[in-house]
Amino acid sequence: MAKRNVAANSPLERTSLAYLDQRLAMAKRCSHEGVMAGAKAAVVATIATAIPTLASVRMLPWARANLNPTAQALIISTVAGAAYFVVADKTVLATARKNSINRPSNA
Repeated sequence: MAKRNVAANSPLERTSLAYLDQRLAMAKRCSHEGVMAGAKAAVVATIATAIPTLASVRMLPWARANLNPTAQALIISTVAGAAYFVVADKTVLATARKNSINRPSNA
């Protein structure tokens, strides 16, 4: 009563351990690429925000009076955090989309 004549693309065949391991490895690579791209974007955003923020505190009287060091750090870290999450999310989605479209077919 063994049913060994299962089609190659059936759900039973696709959920094998090797298939799941391959999908897990692809997901880990995809998330790692997102983390690296997000970290790079956060570094660039930090530099791009810190220079004008610190320069404006030295040159503009309004900024000198109203932006204490905590406010300056909050401005810089908010931009860096936002850049990280936006770029990481876009990278993960783009990589996942690319991997789902270019998936080799077994048919």
